[in-house]
Amino acid sequence: MFVLFIIGLLLGAIAVVFALQNIVMVTVSFFAWHLQGSLAVIILLAITTGILITLLILLPGSIKNSWTVSGLRKDNKKLEEELRKQKELTHFAKHDAPTHSDISNIENGSIEHHNI
Repeated sequence: MFVLFIIGLLLGAIAVVFALQNIVMVTVSFFAWHLQGSLAVIILLAITTGILITLLILLPGSIKNSWTVSGLRKDNKKLEEELRKQKELTHFAKHDAPTHSDISNIENGSIEHHNI
């Protein structure tokens, strides 16, 4: 965390030096719009706009990946529970045949977990 703070301070200092060295007034024209300001402000505004556009483009994919991971975690929990049940049934099969009540207890998860 401290390293990120130092990097942030360095980037902030570089941005201030950049802004102080580029105080020339420029005019930017885009279609019917005309924007006048210091060169540093115009460049930083262009960079910020680019970052925002990039984030908006990446956002749908990121949301989709988040939903996919959430679904996979749910599937993983179901499979782990299914594996637990199979291990318990296998343990019974090695020693004694399980009764119907044993099987229903395993299905409900009320049998103690064995070290298998």
